Amino acid sequence: QVQLVESGGGLLQTGDSLRLSCAASGRSFSSYRMGWFRQAPGKEREFVASISASGIFTRYADSVKGRFTISRDNAKNTVYLQMDSLKPEDTAVYYCAQGGEYYPTATNDFVSWGQGTLVTVSP
Repeated sequence: QVQLVESGGGLLQTGDSLRLSCAASGRSFSSYRMGWFRQAPGKEREFVASISASGIFTRYADSVKGRFTISRDNAKNTVYLQMDSLKPEDTAVYYCAQGGEYYPTATNDFVSWGQGTLVTVSP
C-alpha cells in the first residue's frame, strides 16, 4: 500500500502559475505510473495528466495540454504538476494517484489516492 500526500494548492488569479507536489511513501514509487486528477464542485473526478514509472511517457487531458506539465523525481518519491496560464475552469480539488497500468487516463484504473489539495482560480 502507498500513502500519497498532495501539497501546493491555493488561491490564484487567471494567468498565474502553481506547482503541486505529491509525496509518496510505502509501495515502491519508482515502479508505478502516477497521475493527477481533479474534481470541480458538482462534477465528476476527471483525468488531468499521468506519467510512466520511468518518467519518459506522459499523457494529458486536452483541456490542460500545453499549460500543465507532469514530472516526477523517483529519488525523492515525488510527482509534480506544474500548472501555467491558469483559468477559472481549472478550479478544483486536485488528487494524485498511483496506478493506471492498463489504462493510463482512466480514473478506475488508479488504485491509491491522496486526500487532495484545493486550487482556486479567480477571474
